[in-house]
This record gives sequence, structure tokens and C-alpha cells, in this order.
Amino acid sequence: MKYMFLLYGPDLPEPGTPEAAKVMADWTLARQAMADAGVLIDCAPLQPPEASTTVRVRDGETLLTDGPAAEIKEVFGGFTLIECDGLDDALKWAARVPTALDGKVEVRPLIQVNRDPGASSAPSATGVPGALGGADAAGSGAGS
Repeated sequence: MKYMFLLYGPDLPEPGTPEAAKVMADWTLARQAMADAGVLIDCAPLQPPEASTTVRVRDGETLLTDGPAAEIKEVFGGFTLIECDGLDDALKWAARVPTALDGKVEVRPLIQVNRDPGASSAPSATGVPGALGGADAAGSGAGS
């Protein structure tokens, strides 16, 4: 099962500072542990919210707004995508992410979408309460 960690926390320290070096070292250890365990698919920080552009389409017109879609106290600063045996395993990995120490990590299962062009286009999810039903015949390997 694939899980997305949505990382919310304070702003990152200024590059080149001892605080920034510690954050990078902590993340390097966490990434390496996930990679060594074979669960890490991808992990990356995001540019600050000021760098975002929000896109909406209303009545056929594309509307662009500088800045994030929502104002929140904590910064949505990055993501981690893993594949593991289940929610208990995902929660254990989320607790090892440095953001859990000074922010919060939202753990969300991904809905497996069948990418076979000849198959039904409906997404499917297994073991996810409230998600669309069905079995994922395509498998859940890191390349799917």
C-alpha cells in the first residue's frame, strides 16, 4: 500500500546556518533509513508558500492567484511517498520523520488507479475506509 506523508511545520531555517545543517542531516538520516528498508518512493521539500500559484477555473475562465490556496498557521513544506505493508507500518515511519518533532505529519493512503487503458477507468482502493471500493488488480509495486 502506498502512503503520502504531508509535512506541516515551521518555516525552514535560513540556508547556510547551523540550524539548516541540522535539518538537512536529520532528513538525510530519515531518507536513508526509509531507502535502506525499501519503502521510500520519493521525498522532497517544497518552495515557500509565496512561490505558489493557485489555479481555479470558473465558467470556462482560468483564474490565477499568487500564493497558496489556503491560509494555514503551519507551512505545508513537503511530502514523502512510501510503500509499505499497511497503516501501522506507515505510522511507524511517519513518527521517524523529523517534521514530526516540531510540526505534524499527515499520513494518507493513496487510491490505486488502474493505468491500463483497456480497463475500467474507475479508481479502486483496498482497505481504505470511505474510499472507492474494488480490488487493485494492477498490483502495488513502486513502479505502478
